[in-house]
Amino acid sequence: MAGPVKDREAFQRLNFLYQDPENQALARFYCYTERTIAKRLVLRRDPSVKRTLCRGCSSLLVPGLTCTQRQRRCRGQRWTVQTCLTCQRSQRFLNDPGHLLWGDRPEAQLGSQADSKPLQPLPNIAHSISDCLPEEKMQTQGPSNQ
Repeated sequence: MAGPVKDREAFQRLNFLYQDPENQALARFYCYTERTIAKRLVLRRDPSVKRTLCRGCSSLLVPGLTCTQRQRRCRGQRWTVQTCLTCQRSQRFLNDPGHLLWGDRPEAQLGSQADSKPLQPLPNIAHSISDCLPEEKMQTQGPSNQ
């Protein structure tokens, strides 16, 4: 079982606002409110949620109803292109079966980060000014004031 979640009420509120009402104007208002709350509370939204919201007009992107989805090839890669029917803004997503989002990778999980060895301290790089000067400049300057 997972530990306690910080800002549980905020996540519940965001989940409620993300639900799909029949009225598109109301859905747009809810999605805009959800985005502003997430920004204000500095909460990370799941990539699957971010991909279903238009960044331009905050519409809920439902393929065939509020957006079009097309498959494209560019430079040997397959892309899914979503175009919002409200504001005509398009988003491209890599359509590669082997591609993993950062949040889905094992090294991104908190449990695996705690198991990894601690970071090594950086070496002390504080040097005197004379260490940074080229040798010929030091020789031409002569001895320092003694």
